[in-house]
Amino acid sequence: MTHDHDSHPEPPFAATPDCERALAEVYTFLDQELNETQRVEIMAHLEACSPCFEAFDFEAELRMVITTKTHSVELPDSLRIRIEEQLTYLRIEASGGVGPDNGGEPTRGA
Repeated sequence: MTHDHDSHPEPPFAATPDCERALAEVYTFLDQELNETQRVEIMAHLEACSPCFEAFDFEAELRMVITTKTHSVELPDSLRIRIEEQLTYLRIEASGGVGPDNGGEPTRGA
């Protein structure tokens, strides 16, 4: 399952089917919503693929910062709702659940 991302000039995202799957599952992994088999598979990929690990690490750190900041500062309800909506949209988009062929919502590339 190991592969060398450094030999490719394009970004590491979706460099292999394993990368595509790992990156599509970033939020469900961080939310601990994967079953044990899925979690083990993603963890094995992250151990072998430093670009994917860096992407996961970034998302985990971003969540920690947001959590820390939102618990220490009173946010307006409208801002909190906008953030929650955007995170939900990004989760759906990353899972392939929304697009021109299945719901009419634009995807990131549209």
